[in-house]
Amino acid sequence: MPQVAANRQRVLIMAQAQGFGRRYIKAFFKGFFVAVPVTVTFLDRVACVARVEGASMQPSLNPGGRQESDVVLLNHWSIRNYDVQRGDIVSLV
Repeated sequence: MPQVAANRQRVLIMAQAQGFGRRYIKAFFKGFFVAVPVTVTFLDRVACVARVEGASMQPSLNPGGRQESDVVLLNHWSIRNYDVQRGDIVSLV
């Protein structure tokens, strides 16, 4: 009889572990399907990060002819609201 009780307890523990794994995977996919559209919308509508390479923007960016690239924040929000002023750098992608 003690063997049967031990087997039942092992089966119960395995079932609980499978339930935990399913809950974890379900929560991960829920978060994933919420985070991806929010992130894509933010990067498309508000701002994103881009690299500037080459000599086309010297001396403002990549001064001194360095071979490294500079990282800039592209502000999409200002462009959508037509808030461009003299001296601003505009990127066409």
